[in-house]
Amino acid sequence: MRFLPDFEKRDVAKPLLMAEKGVMQDDSRQPEIVPVLLPMPVDRAYSYSVPPGSNVVPGTIVRVPLGPRLVAGVVWDGETDQVDAKKLKEIDHVFSCPPITDAMRRFVDWVADYTISPPGIVARMVLRVPEAFDPEPPEKGLRLTGPPPERMTDARRRVLELAEDGFVWTRSGLAHAAGVSLSVVDGLSAAGTFQAEWIPARPIVAEPDLDYGKPELTDRQKQAADALETQMDSGEFSVTLIDGVTGSGKTEVYFEAVAGALRKGRQVLILLPEIALTQAFLQRFEDRFGAPPAEWHSDLPPRKRERVWRQVAEGRVRVVAGARSALFLPFRELGLIVVDEEHDSAYKQEDRVFYNARDMAVVRGHISNFPVVLASATPSVESRVNADQGRYQRIHIPARYRDVSLPVLKAVDLRRHPPARGAFLSPVLTGYMGDALERGEQVLLFLNRRGYAPLTLCRVCGHRFQCADCSSWLVEHRFRKQLVCHHCGHNEPQPEACPECGTLDHLVACGPGVERIAEEVVEQFPEARTIVLSSDMPGGVKRLKLELDAIAAGEADIIVGTQLVAKGHHFPNMTLVGVVDADLGLANGDPRAGERTFQLLNQVTGRAGRTGKSSLGILQTYQPEHPVMTALLSGDSETFYAQEIAARQRAELPPFGRLAGVIVSAVERADSETHARQLRRSALPAAEIQILGPAEAPLGMVRGRYRFRLLIMGSRRSDLQHYIRNMLQNAPRPRGSVRVQIDIDPQSFL
Repeated sequence: MRFLPDFEKRDVAKPLLMAEKGVMQDDSRQPEIVPVLLPMPVDRAYSYSVPPGSNVVPGTIVRVPLGPRLVAGVVWDGETDQVDAKKLKEIDHVFSCPPITDAMRRFVDWVADYTISPPGIVARMVLRVPEAFDPEPPEKGLRLTGPPPERMTDARRRVLELAEDGFVWTRSGLAHAAGVSLSVVDGLSAAGTFQAEWIPARPIVAEPDLDYGKPELTDRQKQAADALETQMDSGEFSVTLIDGVTGSGKTEVYFEAVAGALRKGRQVLILLPEIALTQAFLQRFEDRFGAPPAEWHSDLPPRKRERVWRQVAEGRVRVVAGARSALFLPFRELGLIVVDEEHDSAYKQEDRVFYNARDMAVVRGHISNFPVVLASATPSVESRVNADQGRYQRIHIPARYRDVSLPVLKAVDLRRHPPARGAFLSPVLTGYMGDALERGEQVLLFLNRRGYAPLTLCRVCGHRFQCADCSSWLVEHRFRKQLVCHHCGHNEPQPEACPECGTLDHLVACGPGVERIAEEVVEQFPEARTIVLSSDMPGGVKRLKLELDAIAAGEADIIVGTQLVAKGHHFPNMTLVGVVDADLGLANGDPRAGERTFQLLNQVTGRAGRTGKSSLGILQTYQPEHPVMTALLSGDSETFYAQEIAARQRAELPPFGRLAGVIVSAVERADSETHARQLRRSALPAAEIQILGPAEAPLGMVRGRYRFRLLIMGSRRSDLQHYIRNMLQNAPRPRGSVRVQIDIDPQSFL
């Protein structure tokens, strides 16, 4: 990710062409021509003529003919084709929808330019809810206008008392407020007591009350909030990094920035990395502002998505909390973006348009000239360097709320204290677990591996169960009795016999997943209430919320979970966190492996002792002398960041250099490799850029497609985008099933 000066160097403000400039009018009243950007992989807008009497400006959402179809698009900025307007197809329909703002259109162009993506496919992320382009239909309401009914009951009397104010009520709202059934309200309507009236569609969430639940901030939190408020008061672009230990109250601090933006009449976007964090966050927000924010994530029902999109565009929704795609909602008056857990890799999208929502949030704030807040207990190295070099303002909160102690961290050297044969928990860890359970406290066991076991093989012939469409092993999910690929979703029933040699009862699970750890826990602590938390457990988000609420209420003793439980949750009675395999994230060639392991383990151990009880974090490891482990055990995060930053600088890796990945895939391995080599030969020499590869990707096949990768490395000053565009232009066009994907600032090297 490039720094702010690089943002300023890019031509983010493409020349605007107002509607009147696109009008080609003469004595014969030549129709107006406008460019329309369509939500598909196209590099430019198409020209259309405007029907007489229609009023369109840049940003207007329209429906236009494209071949035999009618598709929605948006009137864009730029030049139109120099042709006779009468030869062009005419706009079919102009939607009654607020136009996409000038700043949003510039943002779409910037993202397309930076990620080397067609502008149309970026615009598709804005226009992703076409059902919301038309106004919401009004609702049927009821107003008390007629005489009371001849037969009066207590239920009817309660309804009439509420309706005496003369306001219009919805049918369901009146019944709920009066505590009666809908049939009571319907009976009064049939008797002529109520008159039907149409009312505008209700807001999907109530407006926040800035004074509803003002918190009592500690002195440190108050200092942080005051420093943040100073940045907010200017109303101009700035980036503030809130760097506070787990449980320090970062959320309460940036809520004050949210209140400040709302007070100025601006909308606010709060980005969260995981849907699993949404429910707990919504409750905290409602406790502070008296109403929840609008949600935006992939699990929303379609009708709710439509209403949120529309009301955001109209300015009726003032705060949205959502996943990375919320960055492309058509806000009318956006004045603040908060990126919570800004270090999280879930902000990186690796499909169609490859972008990092954290970095694009900074760009959006820069284009629209409003503040951006990043918050994390373990900031990314990129954000720390930006803060150290003065590009970001840094607010550090070094202690927990009310000076509650952080957990004491200890390493268990598995070379000296190994688990029993066939087990994965050291006797040292199980001893601490027994002590915590005797005190009536909760235990969290963390293993970032879903399912029962990552590999299943036959003890007789050595056959390993592999996905037919990916170069990865099938993961056993014993609860579901299935073997599952975690890359493409392929699944098959768990067999009783080896498909290779036919031997019965000789299939063995290799390695642990959370289900296997839970099985071991139940064997050792049969009286304890054990629960498994994983994103692929049946029941989805609804079940997950119930389980998290149950844990917070003390209805579980031992929790076995993946990274789903590593951040954002508050479990009052949890005093022991055990990391089953602290080395897991270090066992690959990812240049960010050390940073990610430090962040993940810091976050997960931070779940312990958040209410002041004495707490402990246990790291099971085979390499306690590793710099990541020593930094965690000593609590010396500053030394870790200093070492990590120095190592990045020596290797000229981000943020001191630039990276781009080029992934070539095809149904046939030879086609993928051949085109990757053609791309390599088409790359021209450059002074500050080098290209590595092509090489077969670590995951050589995904979803039936063979993959080869090139890695392009450049200095901070290099223009990788220009270099890659030239390479693509000089290379032969992809043929057949060959597909080329560009990943600027890659986070994954698989």
